[in-house]
Amino acid sequence: MSVQNPSRLLDLAGKHLLRDDALAFSALEDLPTELFPHLFMEAFHGRHIETLKAMVQAWPFVRLPLGGLIDMPHMGPLQAVLEALDGLLAQKVRSRRCKLRVLDLRDTGQNFWSMWSGASSYERSSSRMAPVAEQSSTAKRHLAPLKIFMDLCLKKRTLDNFLTYLLRWVEQRKASVHLCCKKLKISAMPMDNVVKILSMVQLDCIQEVQVNWIWHLSTLATFASFLGKMSNLQRLCLSPIHLSAFTKQEQDHLVQITSQFLRLGHLQDLHLDYPSFLEGFLDQMLRCLKSPLNNLSITNCWLTESDLTYLSQSPNISQLKGLDLSGVTMTDFNPEILHVLLEKVEATLQELDLDLCGITDSQLEAILPALSRCSQLRYFSLCENFLSMAVMEKLLRHTAGLPCLTQERYPAPQESYRSQGVLLEGRLAQLRAQLLEVLRDLGRPRIIWISPSPCLHCAMSLLRDEALAIWSLEYLPMELYPTLFMAAFSLRRSETMMAMVQAWPFAHLPLGGLMKKPHQETLEAVLDGLDVLLAQKVQPRKCKLRVLDLRNTGQDSWNI
Repeated sequence: MSVQNPSRLLDLAGKHLLRDDALAFSALEDLPTELFPHLFMEAFHGRHIETLKAMVQAWPFVRLPLGGLIDMPHMGPLQAVLEALDGLLAQKVRSRRCKLRVLDLRDTGQNFWSMWSGASSYERSSSRMAPVAEQSSTAKRHLAPLKIFMDLCLKKRTLDNFLTYLLRWVEQRKASVHLCCKKLKISAMPMDNVVKILSMVQLDCIQEVQVNWIWHLSTLATFASFLGKMSNLQRLCLSPIHLSAFTKQEQDHLVQITSQFLRLGHLQDLHLDYPSFLEGFLDQMLRCLKSPLNNLSITNCWLTESDLTYLSQSPNISQLKGLDLSGVTMTDFNPEILHVLLEKVEATLQELDLDLCGITDSQLEAILPALSRCSQLRYFSLCENFLSMAVMEKLLRHTAGLPCLTQERYPAPQESYRSQGVLLEGRLAQLRAQLLEVLRDLGRPRIIWISPSPCLHCAMSLLRDEALAIWSLEYLPMELYPTLFMAAFSLRRSETMMAMVQAWPFAHLPLGGLMKKPHQETLEAVLDGLDVLLAQKVQPRKCKLRVLDLRNTGQDSWNI
């Protein structure tokens, strides 16, 4: 006698039941629990809508991971499930076997469905099901609100059909349905729509927030009123925040924002990219943190020396595992501040990123003793700082004893460049060979990356988002301006060129060296930038422009 594959038996049983909806309905009350997921998948993919509704109302698990069945929620199955939930919510006494409390629309749950679709389902059914299908009283089941879990990604200016339908459904049933979101990502959606959506979400469920859109400080202040109610928030990423001028009103906005951090008792990771509002006010934000952070990232902004001093003394960084200060210019800061900062975190720090900080030889030498005691350090990056070969060798010797360090990214030594910043490829190859000899002498196998200053390709990547490229100019190191200008020129990014003219950090702009014959579009963008510059009563602190050169000269200035 042959024994058929259990998976084959499931297929046969499911197809037999789905031939007749009435038969499927009557069978649900006595259907073995282990057959429910497989039959649900058959009904779902076969578009047996009535059977799908009946199964939802008799679902024997606490959670229905619907998002794990579909790549992107669409109206058909979702509408059927929500209609079934309407019937379930209207019941005074629910089915004796229905345990459904959570509809999960996130892209998770694949393990749940795959567990019940294979031959091993029968072998694991009792042990896997027991904790999920616990009995509880009818009264408790009736009173508990239904939870709908989904990750919100608000990247369109208007709501799509799916989200519109779901939000309307939830709003009409807010007494018995809670919309829960653990991950919230906001890109291009206007704040009015964001406010409408957040007013329907259980804010204390949110654990991660990511904002990838240019907001004014006033917009962030509006969002802050919701942020303060996210009491279980663990990770917050904001990028970037625009501040045109620091007025009394903007100062009030800053107080409104930072005060909400007092309510975020579970915050572990804080990432702020282009936070223009922090200069001179970092202490105000750090004082409002309720608990030590695991990861702190403050990048591409101006900070004062007192800001960094306060950071090095803050009790909330004593347990940091990751610290990223890339793009924060520290050239004129007291070297001792960085030393104190590393001493504070040396017992726990695993990742340290100091790219584009303008760090000098003396500053790096000051932190080497503390750096050599960061025994947990796994990743260290110093790219795009200008350091001498001698200090680079000292760096390699001081970090040789760090047992966990596996990723090291360093800049090409200063000696690799001409005085105008032109990279000498042959000289760089020689210096790399010398550093390799240093590593061999130290006797410990290591892999390090030696990276020259950003190339044209890197600037092209930045210009994929022109608004972000323009916003970054205030914090862009001087040596990167020619590269970014050439990229903007080749891509015809007129707005970026116009903004760069107003912040040009050199006395001379040799525009003629980029083109054999000036063309109108490029020239108009540059002249528009000059118009704005000439109209300003106070010239931007970074701008040094005095000469616009349209002659066919200056090619050497762009040869980087």
